Order: sequence, then structure tokens, then C-alpha cells
Amino acid sequence: MTTPPRVRRTNPNAGTVVLDDLSKQIIEQLQADGRMPYAAIGKAVGLSEAAVRQRVQRLQDAGVMQIVAVTDPLTLGFPRQAMIGINCEGDLEAVADELAAIDEIDYVVLTAGSFDVIVEVVCEGDGHLLEILSKIRAIPAVRATESFVYLKLRKQTYSWGTR
Repeated sequence: MTTPPRVRRTNPNAGTVVLDDLSKQIIEQLQADGRMPYAAIGKAVGLSEAAVRQRVQRLQDAGVMQIVAVTDPLTLGFPRQAMIGINCEGDLEAVADELAAIDEIDYVVLTAGSFDVIVEVVCEGDGHLLEILSKIRAIPAVRATESFVYLKLRKQTYSWGTR
């Protein structure tokens, strides 16, 4: 019988998860190659294919990770990307929820500093970016926006490990 992954939340409200070394190694293998077969991962970390499959499922169920296809927006017809800083008033969580409901927004984070919320968008062009900005500015609590249009993506990685 294999040992189940030790995944526990240190603070249920914070969402922090503590992982054992085997779970960390599995995550690192998948960050290097998300299509790596479970048998190959098992060989690399010293577990059976079934044990790896079970751990991966538990990690996904716990919200620790997702396995997804990361695409290049330019090759799919989305030549305009931007980060948008947003200043707002009132309930920031409610504003973040409204922003998250906008399909074109793929990243929403509440921040400290110059902006209350920062979002990332992937657009079909400048006209599409303008439409998204109009949607954002239509939210009553939004007071101001500042757009940071991407000219060239130099680095994008998802392999920071598990530290």
C-alpha cells in the first residue's frame, strides 16, 4: 500500500498547503513536462504509476495544481495583451468578482500599492482592448484604470518549483 500524499492546509482561510517531498517532486516533474506519463514520474520519484496517479488527483482535488495547455496568444489570433491597473472604492472583493466574470480577463489580483486590483487581458486587437476597458470602467466602483500594453513577451514560465 502506498502512502497517501500529505497535503494539508496550514490555515483553511489562507489556502496554504503543506506538501511532502514526494508530492513536491511530482509537481516539479509535471512543471517540466505536463504530459509526462505517470509511469515515468513514478520512476523518477520512486513510486508506482498508480500511486502517482492517486497523488496527482488528490493534488488537483485540493486545488494545489491544474494540468492545462498553455497557448501562445499570438499564434491563436490574439495579438494584444495588456495588464490593467484599476483604482476603485468600496468592497474590493466584490469588484474583483465582477472583473473575474468578464470572459476576456484571465488574471485578477488584489494588490497593495498604486492600484487596488490588477487584471490581465488577451485581446483580438486594440478595438477589443477598448471594449474590455469599457466593460471595466462600467463597473460602478471603478474610479480609474491604467493600461500597460505588452509590446513583446520575453519570458513566461510556470516552473518555479515547490520551494
